Amino acid sequence: MKGVSLTGVERRLKDNELIVSNKDLKGHITYANRAFIDFAGYSKDDLMGAPHSIVRHPHMPRCVFKLLWDTLTEKKEIFAYVVNRSANGDHYWVLAHVTPSFDGNGNVVGYHSNRRAPKQSVLDGVITPLYQSLLEEENKSNNRKDGMIAGYNMLLDILKDKDMKYDEFIFGL
Repeated sequence: MKGVSLTGVERRLKDNELIVSNKDLKGHITYANRAFIDFAGYSKDDLMGAPHSIVRHPHMPRCVFKLLWDTLTEKKEIFAYVVNRSANGDHYWVLAHVTPSFDGNGNVVGYHSNRRAPKQSVLDGVITPLYQSLLEEENKSNNRKDGMIAGYNMLLDILKDKDMKYDEFIFGL
């Protein structure tokens, strides 16, 4: 995906569309439904085994992914707004519900994600400005890891000021 220019074209999921994928423990795609294949703009063969970050948009704050992976590591589900990039440089927003998948002994064996169309008013009024602020904070640092931590701390401070946990914040939108 490096070198793919952003088109600025937003593709939107229909209210009844559902993007579904499964990932292994390292985040490599093991299943993708037709909607995911279509929105990502890759062939099924190109997606299978590829890191899910193949659709990562450069305007998506890394600290949100840190929160996502920290939550999944605790064997908990998470909801998050995510902007993804298609193979041709278009982008699409989703409200993702990501859950760990367990074997019969309670061990995490992978991850399952359902993504739906987000409410445009939530994107415009809350998420886009928030993510721009987080990304600006991340970009102030000299390296990506320090930037991610700075953005993460900023997000935690915002939640603390609102006296909310992350899931309360998301569900309140």
